[in-house]
Amino acid sequence: MLPEFRSHASAPLSHQLEQRLGLDPRLEAGHIDVERVADIAVVASAHSDGYVATAHLLGLLAALPAPTATGEHFWSELWRSSGSLYLLPANIKACVLSSLAGEGTGLAGQILSAFDEMTPPQRIAAGEVIGQALAESDHLPDLKTQVIGELWLRDLELTAWRVLHADHKSADPSRREAFFDAWTSV
Repeated sequence: MLPEFRSHASAPLSHQLEQRLGLDPRLEAGHIDVERVADIAVVASAHSDGYVATAHLLGLLAALPAPTATGEHFWSELWRSSGSLYLLPANIKACVLSSLAGEGTGLAGQILSAFDEMTPPQRIAAGEVIGQALAESDHLPDLKTQVIGELWLRDLELTAWRVLHADHKSADPSRREAFFDAWTSV
């Protein structure tokens, strides 16, 4: 699970980061070890990438018709065209709610599972359904619905990958040191 960050730049480091790095928050800034600062930067960077990607995933889903009675036709068409149950609102609801709290790996995994299950014709058909919905709601009449849908699907897939990749970045100093050593020896 990603740590919670405070929204103010002047706020102290998050308590979880402090604990994870063994940093005593009572220390004055002038007494913080440079290596600790580097550790903080690595962890914060990895997690901020995950937060940004998770927010983008939610933004992409928010562009689709809401999973209400009004959007029921869209979601049933998406299921029929994609052949995937992974994308149905009932199957992603818990993951979407977790993503709203900052934990996007479940949603990202579910989305990538849907892509893994789709055949190329199903992906094209799903893109057409999505593109039609986006063209109607975003007023993009100059673009073909198939193009809009394919771009949306590509963005969704890559963003889901970014969420999972950010979650697996390691703040392990030995891995970072090995990476540094490998690149300095080139």
